[in-house]
Amino acid sequence: MARRNHISSEAFAQLVQQAIADLPPPYAKLMESIAIVVEEEPPEDVLEDLDLDSEDDLLGLYQGRSLAAESFFTSGGESPPRISIYRGPILRLCGSPEEVVQEVYDTVVHELGHHVGLDDDEMPY
Repeated sequence: MARRNHISSEAFAQLVQQAIADLPPPYAKLMESIAIVVEEEPPEDVLEDLDLDSEDDLLGLYQGRSLAAESFFTSGGESPPRISIYRGPILRLCGSPEEVVQEVYDTVVHELGHHVGLDDDEMPY
């Protein structure tokens, strides 16, 4: 299956970095404590856990405890929060390079929303 947008892994990772840099300062500050990874496709076990039929249904994933769930009594030893951005599904979804840039930004904002405790139905995107 040919991609409508060919954006290299390196260029895509730069788009993710630019999306983070373009966040308003209070949100950019929150990103400092989150590991950001770009992956080609969502892992099969993640799709199964989320009961998704297609890897194209998942553009990004937040893993970790949200700030809303943080507590003084939270035990240590947990992995830091992590946002995965999935290159393949985003490139297949978008019809132009400009749409890719916007979708990367929207996906970063959406996953950051999970970090602050928002559910999917509360998201701006």
